[in-house]
Amino acid sequence: MLDLNRRGVITLLCGASASSILWPLAARAQQPPLPVIGFLNGASPDGYAPMLDAFHQGLKEAGYVVEQNVAIEYRWANGQYDRLPALAADLVRRQVSVIAATSTPANLVAKAATSTIPIVFTTGNDPVQLGLVPSLSRPGGNITGVASLADEMTQKRVQLAHQLVPASRVVGLLVNPKNPNFETVTRDSQAAGVILGLQLDILRAGTEAEVENAFTSLRQRQIGVVVLTGDAFFNSHSELLGAASIRHSVAAIYEYRQFARAGGLISYGASITDNYRLAGVYVGRILKGEKPADLPVQQSTKVELIVNLKTAKALGIDVPPALLIRAEEVIE
Repeated sequence: MLDLNRRGVITLLCGASASSILWPLAARAQQPPLPVIGFLNGASPDGYAPMLDAFHQGLKEAGYVVEQNVAIEYRWANGQYDRLPALAADLVRRQVSVIAATSTPANLVAKAATSTIPIVFTTGNDPVQLGLVPSLSRPGGNITGVASLADEMTQKRVQLAHQLVPASRVVGLLVNPKNPNFETVTRDSQAAGVILGLQLDILRAGTEAEVENAFTSLRQRQIGVVVLTGDAFFNSHSELLGAASIRHSVAAIYEYRQFARAGGLISYGASITDNYRLAGVYVGRILKGEKPADLPVQQSTKVELIVNLKTAKALGIDVPPALLIRAEEVIE
């Protein structure tokens, strides 16, 4: 009788042990899949680590940690903007929960790709003028995001070029012709040049080889200063652009601090990392159930001026003391 009872107890314990092992496995199998963010960008991941870190920080502020309670599918066009429609279509086919369209070309393509999946954009252009939203305060539809209005900053950078090299009556303007907004930026920059009595020499570059050709042309024409317009390709090639400016002895001005740290003379513009952080927060809020139509477009107000004095000395440029006082960071 004792043997039978013992056998029953052992059987019961074994059964309980097996079920205790199988139960967590079953529970895990029943867990819903993680929501997926589709991340669409016209550039390459090279040079984008600070922006991605900021985007992840924004998600974290909204309660999401990658690979814990959210996943990200990255799609990079590597500077070939004509690849964006296929990349966006792939994200739509996968039915991602939200699309983070980071760069103006990606913004427009994402909007054309879906009217149902929520979209959060980052852009340096006017989203109303681009046709992304009808209003900043009431975006409506399935799209909202963060705008830094970098076009206005481009005009201010033309003024900075004049301050730094006052003897030069010609200033180079480097644009990416693949950017859908390059004509508007070029026109507005030229208007700023006219006010200052400057001629803007337009140079085009959308590949690494074209960047080298543009700086070679600047040196040959003895144009000592160039302003770069905002573009995702330029964002991911700060090292290349900074090195080219030093190699060809051309003072170069761009919008983001990564450029000045890579050897550019000055960066002046909105904080791109802050833009990505804010976009990450919005993506998280949408994942929690908020609608893009109810989230007003945020306008980044944080403007940074970074001066690379080491580059200035190498180029023989005296940076006005007033600029150094205003600078958030001076690289020596």
